[in-house]
Amino acid sequence: MSKTVKFSSNWEPIEVAKRGYEVIRDPLLNKGTAFSAEERRSLGLEGLLPHEIHVQDTQRERIYRRLSKLPSDLAKYEAVNALQDRNEHLFYTVLCEHLEELLPIIYTPTVGQATKQYSHVFRRARGLWVTPEHRGRVKEVLCNAARGRDVKLMVVTDNESILGIGDKGAGGMAISVGKLSLYCAAAGIHPSNTLPVSLDVGTENSLLLDDPLYLGWRQRRLRGEAYDELVEEFVEAVCETFPYVMLQWEDFRKDNALAILTTFKVQVR
Repeated sequence: MSKTVKFSSNWEPIEVAKRGYEVIRDPLLNKGTAFSAEERRSLGLEGLLPHEIHVQDTQRERIYRRLSKLPSDLAKYEAVNALQDRNEHLFYTVLCEHLEELLPIIYTPTVGQATKQYSHVFRRARGLWVTPEHRGRVKEVLCNAARGRDVKLMVVTDNESILGIGDKGAGGMAISVGKLSLYCAAAGIHPSNTLPVSLDVGTENSLLLDDPLYLGWRQRRLRGEAYDELVEEFVEAVCETFPYVMLQWEDFRKDNALAILTTFKVQVR
Protein backbone atom coordinates (compact mmCIF):
# COMPACT_ATOMS: atom_id res chain seq x y z
CA MET A 1 0.00 0.00 0.00
CA SER A 2 1.28 3.48 -0.82
CA LYS A 3 2.53 5.47 2.09
CA THR A 4 0.45 8.55 2.78
CA VAL A 5 2.09 11.90 2.12
CA LYS A 6 1.11 15.15 3.76
CA PHE A 7 0.83 18.18 1.51
CA SER A 8 -0.50 21.69 1.93
CA SER A 9 -3.90 22.76 0.61
CA ASN A 10 -5.66 26.10 0.86
CA TRP A 11 -6.99 25.05 4.26
CA GLU A 12 -4.87 22.70 6.41
CA PRO A 13 -2.23 20.09 5.50
CA ILE A 14 -3.82 16.73 4.72
CA GLU A 15 -2.49 13.22 4.25
CA VAL A 16 -3.00 11.75 0.80
CA ALA A 17 -2.74 8.09 -0.24
CA LYS A 18 -3.60 8.70 -3.89
CA ARG A 19 -0.87 9.07 -6.48
CA GLY A 20 -0.40 10.43 -9.98
CA TYR A 21 -3.52 10.89 -12.07
CA GLU A 22 -5.68 9.87 -9.10
CA VAL A 23 -4.62 13.12 -7.42
CA ILE A 24 -5.14 15.49 -10.33
CA ARG A 25 -8.47 13.86 -11.22
CA ASP A 26 -9.83 14.43 -7.71
CA PRO A 27 -11.20 18.01 -7.59
CA LEU A 28 -10.75 18.18 -3.81
CA LEU A 29 -7.04 17.31 -4.13
CA ASN A 30 -6.10 18.78 -7.48
CA LYS A 31 -4.15 22.05 -7.48
CA GLY A 32 -3.19 21.91 -11.15
CA THR A 33 0.03 23.76 -11.92
CA ALA A 34 0.19 25.06 -8.34
CA PHE A 35 1.69 21.81 -7.02
CA SER A 36 5.18 22.54 -5.74
CA ALA A 37 8.24 20.59 -6.91
CA GLU A 38 8.28 18.67 -3.62
CA GLU A 39 4.58 17.80 -3.91
CA ARG A 40 5.06 16.65 -7.50
CA ARG A 41 7.82 14.27 -6.43
CA SER A 42 6.04 12.87 -3.39
CA LEU A 43 2.67 12.48 -5.10
CA GLY A 44 3.97 10.95 -8.32
CA LEU A 45 3.06 13.96 -10.43
CA GLU A 46 6.41 14.56 -12.13
CA GLY A 47 5.89 14.55 -15.88
CA LEU A 48 2.10 14.73 -15.53
CA LEU A 49 1.96 18.53 -15.42
CA PRO A 50 3.62 21.33 -17.41
CA HIS A 51 7.02 22.29 -16.01
CA GLU A 52 6.22 25.81 -14.81
CA ILE A 53 4.76 26.17 -11.31
CA HIS A 54 2.01 28.77 -11.16
CA VAL A 55 0.78 29.83 -7.74
CA GLN A 56 -2.97 30.19 -7.33
CA ASP A 57 -2.89 33.96 -7.82
CA THR A 58 -1.50 33.39 -11.32
CA GLN A 59 -4.00 30.62 -12.00
CA ARG A 60 -6.85 32.80 -10.76
CA GLU A 61 -5.85 35.65 -13.07
CA ARG A 62 -5.73 33.30 -16.06
CA ILE A 63 -9.19 31.88 -15.29
CA TYR A 64 -10.73 35.30 -14.67
CA ARG A 65 -9.40 36.67 -17.95
CA ARG A 66 -10.94 33.73 -19.76
CA LEU A 67 -14.28 34.19 -17.99
CA SER A 68 -14.34 37.88 -18.86
CA LYS A 69 -14.20 37.04 -22.56
CA LEU A 70 -17.13 34.61 -22.57
CA PRO A 71 -20.22 35.86 -24.41
CA SER A 72 -22.99 35.10 -21.91
CA ASP A 73 -23.72 34.47 -18.25
CA LEU A 74 -24.70 30.88 -19.05
CA ALA A 75 -21.35 30.31 -20.77
CA LYS A 76 -19.64 31.69 -17.65
CA TYR A 77 -21.76 29.39 -15.48
CA GLU A 78 -20.69 26.37 -17.49
CA ALA A 79 -17.03 27.45 -17.30
CA VAL A 80 -16.95 27.96 -13.53
CA ASN A 81 -18.77 24.68 -12.94
CA ALA A 82 -16.27 22.86 -15.15
CA LEU A 83 -13.54 24.48 -13.04
CA GLN A 84 -15.23 23.27 -9.85
CA ASP A 85 -15.35 19.74 -11.25
CA ARG A 86 -11.60 19.63 -11.86
CA ASN A 87 -10.06 21.94 -9.21
CA GLU A 88 -12.10 23.09 -6.23
CA HIS A 89 -9.12 24.95 -4.76
CA LEU A 90 -8.97 27.22 -7.77
CA PHE A 91 -12.75 27.44 -8.10
CA TYR A 92 -13.10 28.90 -4.61
CA THR A 93 -10.05 31.12 -5.05
CA VAL A 94 -11.67 32.70 -8.12
CA LEU A 95 -15.13 32.82 -6.54
CA CYS A 96 -14.00 34.45 -3.29
CA GLU A 97 -11.87 37.04 -5.09
CA HIS A 98 -14.78 38.04 -7.38
CA LEU A 99 -17.69 37.10 -5.12
CA GLU A 100 -20.02 40.00 -5.88
CA GLU A 101 -19.58 39.57 -9.63
CA LEU A 102 -19.86 35.78 -9.69
CA LEU A 103 -22.73 35.24 -7.24
CA PRO A 104 -25.34 35.91 -9.96
CA ILE A 105 -23.43 33.46 -12.17
CA ILE A 106 -23.21 30.46 -9.86
CA TYR A 107 -26.66 31.04 -8.37
CA THR A 108 -29.63 33.24 -9.17
CA PRO A 109 -30.50 34.25 -11.79
CA THR A 110 -28.16 32.25 -14.05
CA VAL A 111 -28.65 28.93 -12.27
CA GLY A 112 -32.30 29.11 -13.35
CA GLN A 113 -31.20 28.91 -16.98
CA ALA A 114 -28.84 26.08 -16.09
CA THR A 115 -31.64 23.96 -14.57
CA LYS A 116 -33.54 24.16 -17.87
CA GLN A 117 -30.57 22.92 -19.90
CA TYR A 118 -29.04 20.60 -17.32
CA SER A 119 -29.26 17.39 -19.35
CA HIS A 120 -27.88 19.12 -22.45
CA VAL A 121 -24.77 20.57 -20.80
CA PHE A 122 -24.09 17.75 -18.29
CA ARG A 123 -20.39 16.99 -17.79
CA ARG A 124 -19.86 15.25 -14.49
CA ALA A 125 -22.04 13.85 -11.71
CA ARG A 126 -21.86 15.69 -8.41
CA GLY A 127 -23.79 14.85 -5.27
CA LEU A 128 -26.41 12.21 -4.45
CA TRP A 129 -29.35 11.16 -6.62
CA VAL A 130 -32.18 9.28 -4.91
CA THR A 131 -34.91 7.80 -7.11
CA PRO A 132 -37.93 5.56 -6.37
CA GLU A 133 -35.87 2.65 -7.70
CA HIS A 134 -33.69 2.98 -4.58
CA ARG A 135 -36.53 2.23 -2.15
CA GLY A 136 -35.30 -0.15 0.52
CA ARG A 137 -31.66 0.71 -0.29
CA VAL A 138 -31.47 4.47 0.29
CA LYS A 139 -28.93 4.17 3.10
CA GLU A 140 -26.67 2.08 0.88
CA VAL A 141 -26.93 4.68 -1.90
CA LEU A 142 -26.21 7.48 0.58
CA CYS A 143 -23.07 5.71 1.75
CA ASN A 144 -21.90 5.40 -1.88
CA ALA A 145 -22.01 9.18 -2.22
CA ALA A 146 -20.51 10.01 1.15
CA ARG A 147 -17.85 7.32 1.58
CA GLY A 148 -14.82 8.67 3.46
CA ARG A 149 -16.35 12.10 3.99
CA ASP A 150 -17.62 13.81 7.13
CA VAL A 151 -20.77 15.40 5.74
CA LYS A 152 -22.05 18.23 7.91
CA LEU A 153 -24.35 20.09 5.53
CA MET A 154 -26.77 18.88 2.86
CA VAL A 155 -29.01 20.86 0.55
CA VAL A 156 -31.86 18.65 -0.67
CA THR A 157 -34.42 19.39 -3.38
CA ASP A 158 -37.12 17.35 -5.08
CA ASN A 159 -36.87 19.71 -8.07
CA GLU A 160 -40.56 20.64 -8.20
CA SER A 161 -40.59 24.36 -7.45
CA ILE A 162 -37.26 25.65 -8.72
CA LEU A 163 -36.80 29.38 -8.09
CA GLY A 164 -40.46 29.99 -8.78
CA ILE A 165 -40.11 28.78 -12.39
CA GLY A 166 -41.51 25.32 -11.81
CA ASP A 167 -40.65 21.67 -12.21
CA LYS A 168 -37.19 21.21 -13.74
CA GLY A 169 -36.74 17.53 -12.98
CA ALA A 170 -33.13 16.38 -12.75
CA GLY A 171 -31.97 19.95 -13.44
CA GLY A 172 -32.84 20.86 -9.87
CA MET A 173 -29.51 19.39 -8.78
CA ALA A 174 -27.90 22.62 -10.01
CA ILE A 175 -29.76 24.42 -7.20
CA SER A 176 -28.32 22.18 -4.48
CA VAL A 177 -24.81 22.44 -5.93
CA GLY A 178 -25.00 26.21 -6.33
CA LYS A 179 -26.39 26.88 -2.86
CA LEU A 180 -23.64 24.82 -1.22
CA SER A 181 -21.00 26.68 -3.26
CA LEU A 182 -22.33 29.92 -1.78
CA TYR A 183 -22.11 28.52 1.73
CA CYS A 184 -18.54 27.36 1.20
CA ALA A 185 -17.42 30.67 -0.29
CA ALA A 186 -19.25 32.99 2.10
CA ALA A 187 -19.23 30.98 5.33
CA GLY A 188 -15.92 29.11 5.04
CA ILE A 189 -17.43 25.62 5.08
CA HIS A 190 -15.04 23.07 3.62
CA PRO A 191 -16.54 21.57 0.45
CA SER A 192 -15.67 18.03 1.57
CA ASN A 193 -18.20 18.52 4.41
CA THR A 194 -21.09 19.18 2.03
CA LEU A 195 -23.36 17.01 -0.08
CA PRO A 196 -25.92 18.24 -2.65
CA VAL A 197 -28.92 15.93 -2.98
CA SER A 198 -31.66 15.49 -5.57
CA LEU A 199 -34.72 13.46 -4.63
CA ASP A 200 -35.41 12.63 -8.27
CA VAL A 201 -38.99 11.40 -7.97
CA GLY A 202 -39.99 12.15 -11.56
CA THR A 203 -41.36 15.23 -13.28
CA GLU A 204 -44.59 16.65 -14.66
CA ASN A 205 -42.62 18.59 -17.26
CA SER A 206 -43.62 16.97 -20.56
CA LEU A 207 -40.79 18.69 -22.42
CA LEU A 208 -38.32 16.86 -20.21
CA LEU A 209 -40.10 13.52 -20.41
CA ASP A 210 -40.11 13.74 -24.20
CA ASP A 211 -36.48 14.85 -24.44
CA PRO A 212 -34.23 11.92 -25.50
CA LEU A 213 -31.30 13.60 -23.69
CA TYR A 214 -33.12 13.91 -20.38
CA LEU A 215 -31.05 12.37 -17.56
CA GLY A 216 -33.61 12.11 -14.78
CA TRP A 217 -36.03 9.40 -13.66
CA ARG A 218 -38.30 9.38 -16.71
CA GLN A 219 -41.67 8.99 -14.98
CA ARG A 220 -44.50 11.20 -13.80
CA ARG A 221 -43.95 12.49 -10.29
CA LEU A 222 -44.28 10.17 -7.36
CA ARG A 223 -47.17 11.36 -5.19
CA GLY A 224 -48.98 10.52 -1.98
CA GLU A 225 -47.96 7.69 0.31
CA ALA A 226 -45.20 6.40 -1.97
CA TYR A 227 -43.57 9.86 -1.98
CA ASP A 228 -43.88 10.19 1.79
CA GLU A 229 -42.32 6.76 2.34
CA LEU A 230 -39.32 7.57 0.14
CA VAL A 231 -38.70 10.87 1.94
CA GLU A 232 -39.00 9.13 5.30
CA GLU A 233 -36.50 6.44 4.29
CA PHE A 234 -34.10 9.15 3.11
CA VAL A 235 -34.36 11.10 6.38
CA GLU A 236 -33.81 7.94 8.43
CA ALA A 237 -30.75 7.08 6.34
CA VAL A 238 -29.31 10.57 6.84
CA CYS A 239 -29.91 10.50 10.60
CA GLU A 240 -28.24 7.09 10.93
CA THR A 241 -25.27 7.94 8.73
CA PHE A 242 -24.66 11.56 9.76
CA PRO A 243 -26.54 12.19 13.04
CA TYR A 244 -25.20 15.75 13.39
CA VAL A 245 -25.70 16.90 9.80
CA MET A 246 -27.66 20.04 8.96
CA LEU A 247 -30.23 19.17 6.30
CA GLN A 248 -31.72 22.05 4.33
CA TRP A 249 -34.81 21.47 2.20
CA GLU A 250 -34.78 23.58 -0.98
CA ASP A 251 -37.44 24.41 -3.61
CA PHE A 252 -40.14 21.92 -2.63
CA ARG A 253 -43.76 22.62 -3.50
CA LYS A 254 -45.39 24.44 -0.59
CA ASP A 255 -47.67 21.65 0.59
CA ASN A 256 -44.88 19.06 0.51
CA ALA A 257 -42.47 21.46 2.21
CA LEU A 258 -44.86 22.13 5.10
CA ALA A 259 -45.68 18.45 5.52
CA ILE A 260 -41.99 17.48 5.58
CA LEU A 261 -41.09 20.19 8.08
CA THR A 262 -43.99 19.20 10.33
CA THR A 263 -43.19 15.48 10.16
CA PHE A 264 -39.43 15.68 10.69
CA LYS A 265 -38.94 18.76 12.86
CA VAL A 266 -38.08 16.55 15.85
CA GLN A 267 -35.89 14.01 14.04
CA VAL A 268 -33.89 16.53 12.01
CA ARG A 269 -32.49 19.63 13.68
